Amino acid sequence: MDRRQFLKTAAAGTAAAAITGSAGPLVTGCTGKVRTSGGGGKMVLSFEPYELQLRHVFTVSSYSRRTTPGVQVRIDYEGITGYGEASMPPYLGQSVETVMAFLAKVDLGRFSDPFMLDDILAYVDSLSAGDSAAKAAVDIALHDLVGKLLGAPWYRIWGLNPSKAPATTFTIGIDTPEVVRAKTRECADRFNILKVKVGLDNDKEMIRTIREITDLPIAVDANQGWKDRQKALDEIFWLKENGIVMVEQPMPRERIDDNAWITERSPLPIFADEAIQRLVDIPSVKGAYHGINIKLMKCTGMREAWKMVNYARTEGMKVMVGCMTETSCAVSAAAQLAPAVDFADLDGNLLIANDLFDGMKVTAGKITLPDRPGIGIVPL
Repeated sequence: MDRRQFLKTAAAGTAAAAITGSAGPLVTGCTGKVRTSGGGGKMVLSFEPYELQLRHVFTVSSYSRRTTPGVQVRIDYEGITGYGEASMPPYLGQSVETVMAFLAKVDLGRFSDPFMLDDILAYVDSLSAGDSAAKAAVDIALHDLVGKLLGAPWYRIWGLNPSKAPATTFTIGIDTPEVVRAKTRECADRFNILKVKVGLDNDKEMIRTIREITDLPIAVDANQGWKDRQKALDEIFWLKENGIVMVEQPMPRERIDDNAWITERSPLPIFADEAIQRLVDIPSVKGAYHGINIKLMKCTGMREAWKMVNYARTEGMKVMVGCMTETSCAVSAAAQLAPAVDFADLDGNLLIANDLFDGMKVTAGKITLPDRPGIGIVPL
């Protein structure tokens, strides 16, 4: 069975259950009956690999790639299906094989009520010290399922106003001036802010090339590529003069003192990316960065991401939500957090040619959250 058939089979089963009424109500909007506890059924976890095909070669300061490995997940419960996803770019050190091996260990049959999110996800987290992307896939699918059972999207469950979702950046990877011009022309009239990968010796050339095409605000991401803190700070002042509005991960994450030195002197907000993974990491980056970039594949999913948003706010830090190269499944899950953050980089689904879902949209450059329950997606 191919991946699209895998999705369609699940969707067909859910629809049939709704028609016959044998598995309780299927909620497709935010009205109608909802369940507030499990019906005593059994949650069934299934998964399979799915390779994401990029529209363009994607280059950052440390590598280039044309594809991203992934694993698609679903949890079936009484005729309702929750969808999840694991995406594994190279720097996470995870693979399709490690994700599949982890998921094979997950026994959701020991839980009869999907609403016991804390118990279930604490159990999933306890199965290993790492495997964040695999854990995120289960977390996303479970949140999608529970949101559908409640008949509400997660931004509403969390009490967020969808109109406050920010514009998302659109990422332009490191490339030749010709390719950068072409990519900028392709996206400049569709977005309100761009994100540019820097960290090599052609940073200024990249920015000058984009400025030939557009004067849109730009966020830059060095991906730990800068090695000299004074040179990095000098470049940040130059970037500010050229319309850049924020900087991600200027120097290697282990050089905490150098990153703090830059942050103290920077005219632009500095965000931790590779330096921050989970909730427990926030105290170690406080003071070294102005803000944090939360990604579901790093932090094990929506449950911990929501905790990170609130903890960072109590510490007076700025918050950004980002993504890997992902389908609209994981991107739409991350987008549920968007109304609560300062910056959003949720373009991962726009960078691939083989999306599997309809979900979060970008309308006039702004994140638009669908009024659908769960994470707001439907299979294509």
